Amino acid sequence: MFDSSKSYQPIVLLNTIGKLVEKMIGKCLQFHMISNNFIYPSQLRGLKLRSTIDAGVTLTYIICSGWAKNLTTSTLVFDIARFFLFLNHQLLSFILDKVELDQKISMFFKNYLIGRKTKYLWNNFISPFFNVNIGVGQESALSPILSALYVFHSFENCLKILKIPIFIISFVDDGLFISQNKSILYSNANLFYCYNIILSLLMKCGLVVEHGKTDIFHFSRSHGLFNLPPLNLSSLGGLVLLLKDIWKYLGFIFNCKLNFRNHIDFYANKAISTIKCIKLLGNSLRGINPLQKRRLYRCCTLPIILYKLPL
Repeated sequence: MFDSSKSYQPIVLLNTIGKLVEKMIGKCLQFHMISNNFIYPSQLRGLKLRSTIDAGVTLTYIICSGWAKNLTTSTLVFDIARFFLFLNHQLLSFILDKVELDQKISMFFKNYLIGRKTKYLWNNFISPFFNVNIGVGQESALSPILSALYVFHSFENCLKILKIPIFIISFVDDGLFISQNKSILYSNANLFYCYNIILSLLMKCGLVVEHGKTDIFHFSRSHGLFNLPPLNLSSLGGLVLLLKDIWKYLGFIFNCKLNFRNHIDFYANKAISTIKCIKLLGNSLRGINPLQKRRLYRCCTLPIILYKLPL
């Protein structure tokens, strides 16, 4: 309850109201962008009703569709380093003008981005304010939709340059190139070409790819994957990507045959460990009762067991 004898800082209330206003604006902006096709179709994060399950289902569908045409599917995943911190405000304002928003809305976001400051706290030391001319707040409700527009601009330019059939899946700062061909060597060449283009485009947008997290994986029903050469990205500043038996992407564990045995083994063991921990919380004499254990099982164990089921 509110105690009038105590002094309260109104900044807490202002921050709460500000977050509610940001959520309201973010929802309206998402509706406008999606209804007018200003968001890349395979942007699967930062938007409502899209999650890791959608990314996994999309990838699985592409792989199975390729197998129906006797094509091997090759994937190259890359990660954008410090994505939210490196968004350029001038480019973001240009993108907002490009999507033909109302002038008042464009001016709001331009004023929202400029004049941002921050300071650092370390134990008892408090630094003076510093100007923040780039980036958006990762905890802000507007960051997901603004970052989705930023990614859309980069991938839109990438698709205009590419003259080869390629799929792109974006999950916030994780990008995935998907190439399908009867020859994995041709797919490797296509992925190398795509990686080179996206590096230059992201650099122009003020973003940097973290080469250490770049990975490649092939999905094939054949048995001749072991003699293939690795994908050498050293000329682009990357690594030499070796072939692997399993690949972990957004919590899913894939193998080249797409049978999910490794995924099931991993999450089954994780679910068993969770059940054992729940068992330690109480017995028939003290602790939680059976009804509470059932609730814990449904809340904590079932999501682990059923993760990837739509795939």
